[in-house]
Amino acid sequence: MTLRREAFLEHVQERGEYDTLEEAERTARVVLALLGAHLVGEVRARLAARLPESFALILLNPLQSAEPLPPERFVRATAAWIEGATEQTATWDVSAVLSTVADTAGDDLLGQILLQLPAGYDLLFGRPEHI
Repeated sequence: MTLRREAFLEHVQERGEYDTLEEAERTARVVLALLGAHLVGEVRARLAARLPESFALILLNPLQSAEPLPPERFVRATAAWIEGATEQTATWDVSAVLSTVADTAGDDLLGQILLQLPAGYDLLFGRPEHI
């Protein structure tokens, strides 16, 4: 089932403690663009099908990544794309978005997503030791 755009953003806003939905949306766009660069094939398509259309398109047309980034570098890349972000705030941002993605994906798909990512992403998704 696809989550409505507003509901998705409200979850991100709540988890990230953002003042506005616009802040939540900017963060979600960056994190999903980076995530999309790490996922391939059916897993990426299945996740996109569960996201609101505007975010699904971002996931399916990701930023380019030469190699899968370890979680720490993923957070640093996020910080580089969000104006004024630090690694500490970017960790918070990534977790706000990815924990919402985890809820949207469900356990089975999340397990497949985590298999495509380097070790340690389970923490960013708010699901320690999910695999």
